[in-house]
Amino acid sequence: MILNTCSYPVLIAGQEDENEIVTENAAFVHGDPPQVGDGPPKVDSEVEVLHEKVTKQIIKEGHGQKPSKYSTCFLHYRAWTESTQHKFEDTWHEQRPIEMIIGKEKKEMAGLAIGVSNMKAGERALLHVGSELGYGKEGSFSFPNVPPSADIIYEIELIGFDETKEGKARGDMTAEERIGVADRRKMDGNALFKEEKLEEAMQQYEMAVAYLGDDFMFQLFGKYRDMALAVKNPCHLNMAACLIKLKRYEEAIGQCSIVLGEDENNVKALFRRGKARAELGQTDAAREDFQKARKYAPEDKAIARELRLIAQHEKAVYQKQKEIYKGIFGPPPQPKPRQNRLWQCLIIMWQWLLSIFYRLFKRERHKSD
Repeated sequence: MILNTCSYPVLIAGQEDENEIVTENAAFVHGDPPQVGDGPPKVDSEVEVLHEKVTKQIIKEGHGQKPSKYSTCFLHYRAWTESTQHKFEDTWHEQRPIEMIIGKEKKEMAGLAIGVSNMKAGERALLHVGSELGYGKEGSFSFPNVPPSADIIYEIELIGFDETKEGKARGDMTAEERIGVADRRKMDGNALFKEEKLEEAMQQYEMAVAYLGDDFMFQLFGKYRDMALAVKNPCHLNMAACLIKLKRYEEAIGQCSIVLGEDENNVKALFRRGKARAELGQTDAAREDFQKARKYAPEDKAIARELRLIAQHEKAVYQKQKEIYKGIFGPPPQPKPRQNRLWQCLIIMWQWLLSIFYRLFKRERHKSD
């Protein structure tokens, strides 16, 4: 895979930054979660036999070429035992992509590697792997906990891969090399974002972050940590921008929160988290983020605009609720006209007089008899 080393200037929240991107629309709608339920997804696509013990069904098509032997692949997956549907691993939940070098994978990952080598970047698929190419007759009684002779179902996404000519894995790179590779991935992501290829852009950002994982960041101090954060944080923020455009607001909030864990006053992270929260109707939390962002960027017009949108939204909600309550309780009772009451009194008196005359008539008739 050829990496583009050009940078692209883009606009963010009223400020210029050559490495970051922002979205502008603000509608109050909801997005769908990436996974519904806790079991494997139901897939209707054609079953492709990759090996006697491995089959694949495509959930989402990928693009480009497939990885060759010794390619360094970055992937996410969920894994279930086929017989019990027990989920024993989920790298999406842990927010930590897995690195796999095709041809150098662990024994229990042999079936998974066969699936990965038959996928394209960005592809998501469902794999069925026989126990012989998984955890075998022994199973695993540590982590992950897999019973003996268990066939496995994988939901897997190939984020991307590098054709490493020298066969160098992340762990064998120097700090400068890892930061440099991550930075090139970030710039590739920015170029794809400009072309509105959001899913592909996120793959590049996620691969960049994979080179700067927590285990690596914990080892860095001083200028090296600053260099790494200068690449890592923009990747999380740019992923948030993509996710907002794709209406995946909960995920966008998570990406911004990662940055705020490192820098609690980061204006761009507060701004984008506020936008995502506003889209979900979490207006109190969104207002809090925007107000904090305005504290550090008081002249920013984009922040002021979002605060106005929240105020307008709340006013519209109040008016709507007012109309609803008015319809429930109805108008106050009106007093009846006096003329109607007068006629009712006359009718009652007339009936009373008739009853008296009738009783007197009966009494007189009785005397005459």
